[in-house]
Amino acid sequence: MTSNNKNIDNFFYIFVITHLIFWTLIPSLTNHNLPLDTIEALAWGSNLDWGFNKHPPMSAFFTEIFFQIFGSQDWAYYLLSQIFVIFSFYYVFKFSNEIFNNKLLGLVSVLLIESIYFYNFTSPEFNVNVCQLPFWSLTVYYSWKIYSEKEIKFLDCFLVGLFAAFGFLSKYLFIYLLVSIDFLFIYLIFFKKERKFDFKYLITIEVFIVVLVPHLIWLNNNDFITITYGLARTGLEEASLINHVKFSLLFLGKQIGILIPFFILIILLAKKTYFKINLRDKKLLFLLAINILPIALMFLTSLTTGSKIRTMWMTPYYLFFGTLSVYLLQAQIKIKKLKPFIIGFVFFFFLSPTIYAYVSISNDDKKTDYLGKEIAMKTQYTWDQQFNSTINVVLGDEWSAGNLSYHLKSRPVWEGVVDRTKLDKLKDYMCLDNVCVGSR
Repeated sequence: MTSNNKNIDNFFYIFVITHLIFWTLIPSLTNHNLPLDTIEALAWGSNLDWGFNKHPPMSAFFTEIFFQIFGSQDWAYYLLSQIFVIFSFYYVFKFSNEIFNNKLLGLVSVLLIESIYFYNFTSPEFNVNVCQLPFWSLTVYYSWKIYSEKEIKFLDCFLVGLFAAFGFLSKYLFIYLLVSIDFLFIYLIFFKKERKFDFKYLITIEVFIVVLVPHLIWLNNNDFITITYGLARTGLEEASLINHVKFSLLFLGKQIGILIPFFILIILLAKKTYFKINLRDKKLLFLLAINILPIALMFLTSLTTGSKIRTMWMTPYYLFFGTLSVYLLQAQIKIKKLKPFIIGFVFFFFLSPTIYAYVSISNDDKKTDYLGKEIAMKTQYTWDQQFNSTINVVLGDEWSAGNLSYHLKSRPVWEGVVDRTKLDKLKDYMCLDNVCVGSR
């Protein structure tokens, strides 16, 4: 490795460590309570299963691991989220280096996506969207290994199946990436006939299905509740003809808005934004498949079904946008004239946490202003006045009951909404507003 490559590696590690520190410390210092989705994941984690009422189980698994290590320390879950982000950055960097065979362009590819607010402003909230990130990057990377190397390796196929399953168990929308990659291989094998079918491909499918089996059984036993919830969130039940156009155009408009800082950095990076699309270029074909095709499929879903695509659902979709942009514009990039780009990057790098801190401090009606600790202390005091037993069950919605599960020292298990049958099975219980705590 040359001295220059070592410097680039060092810059990358300084960047990701700084990112991790910033986005762990700032929400830890400015938020009074964990965000909604993180509390939900912690509630599910207290009563681990192969699925929950809203989502598959992966986010709950990770929050529970961290709870067993750190307990109710808010900073730990901001740290968890940033570990997922920078792990993804690492594989974007690794993948980009292989695409360009140039570490500086690989570094620029990662620095570009730091400007996309999914990877900074919204990243402190560990949820199913953030949970997808490392598995998205890993699935892409090992799919690239299968795509680019002459000999298809068993291990690469195994890992694609494994990480794809983990991604799907994070959020079902991960399927759009998998379908896109599958389309690419089907196109090359059966239509272009530029690749031969290899039975090792089946390993990927087999591993994917085997890992999903426990969740599929859980789904069947629970009336496919997560799918019902997901469909309800799209507004399909209220879909009208106008929604097909309205929601799909809103989707495109929001994506453009999200990418404005990214586009500004692109302008600062390249003198001209002129490029040609050559579908015979194997690298470009892969980059288009993992970047443009999943977004196009999401757009077509909205257009054909009239469903509303929520902005945060797109969190992992832009991980490799920097790589695609640099690849298209590499002829226009002057390596020795990156000063404007670096200035722009530094500006956005510090602007985003500054805005986050300002919003967090100045706005006092957010979920992160919820007095979760204080309510838990009051609940514990009231309980101790009436009972000698330990609170080990909490009932109610994920937010209110989940906060009690998280903040109470006994770490009661969240067992869903309040139900008469559940209460009758408890030795002691008391209810406050819409939440009940109890002891078995």
